[in-house]
Amino acid sequence: MATHVVTDTALVIEGGAMRGTHTAGAVVALIEAGIRVSWVSSISAGSTNASNYLTQDAWRAKACFTTFAQDPKFGGWRSFARGNGFFNSKYIYTESGLPGAAVPFNWQRWSESTDQWRIGAFDATDGRTVYWGREDMPTMHDVFVRVQASSSMPVLMPAVRIDGHQYLDGAIGSSGGVPLDAAQADGFERFLVLLTQPRGFVKAPQGHERALRTYFRKYPAVAEAMRTRADRYNATRDELLELEKSGHAYLFTPEHALVSNGERRLDVLERTFQDGYEQAVRELPAIREFLGIDNSATS
Repeated sequence: MATHVVTDTALVIEGGAMRGTHTAGAVVALIEAGIRVSWVSSISAGSTNASNYLTQDAWRAKACFTTFAQDPKFGGWRSFARGNGFFNSKYIYTESGLPGAAVPFNWQRWSESTDQWRIGAFDATDGRTVYWGREDMPTMHDVFVRVQASSSMPVLMPAVRIDGHQYLDGAIGSSGGVPLDAAQADGFERFLVLLTQPRGFVKAPQGHERALRTYFRKYPAVAEAMRTRADRYNATRDELLELEKSGHAYLFTPEHALVSNGERRLDVLERTFQDGYEQAVRELPAIREFLGIDNSATS
């Protein structure tokens, strides 16, 4: 399969914890089709998918959201009770990707690439959304800990300390969970967007506001960001729909409601992955057309 490098369009990948299983199917379809978009932004579980897309690692893209979820160290309420988070982020993001570990990260391929990657996270202290780039990730640990920070869901996972700052899931930040703003800030006007909610989804306001303010009394910016996240998320979705109408965006959206954030049953995850893969394969001609890739030159 020939490789088609796309430089005028940004690939934007939404998070969503285990809903990213469906996105992983799309990532594998893009890899197998030889479609390489050279600029990627991601948040939360989208950053795991982005790391596998950027290293063109189809095996890891699938494994991270299917078989790896069966690992006893992956997490659960015992992990949460021990202070490691419902998803054991230290193990998932900074240990399992090491050479010889459960899902080794292809550091050599990443380090030899010049493709750009923006990973979004939320600074719990001052409420800023930070997008790290390749320049911030000279080592494998730098990559791992930033994906960990981007994916650390408030309450369910502990904050991650980087350079003296405490970071949480980028989904509560400026875009509400779809890092379109990072692509726009880098000058892009065309976007291939992998979403983890069906087309008509509208996020409901956050409940339990008083409990969140109490829980995050040391970090009031987190409670406020969670309180207002739905507004930002829905605004970003509305903007994407308008960009789609004008021909500036291609939205890959699940055809059906997806698994829950915490799903770990292998049969359900395998089926969700396959659904995402098969849908992406069906949409490949339209995706190629949007990206300016000749459909007659795909073999």
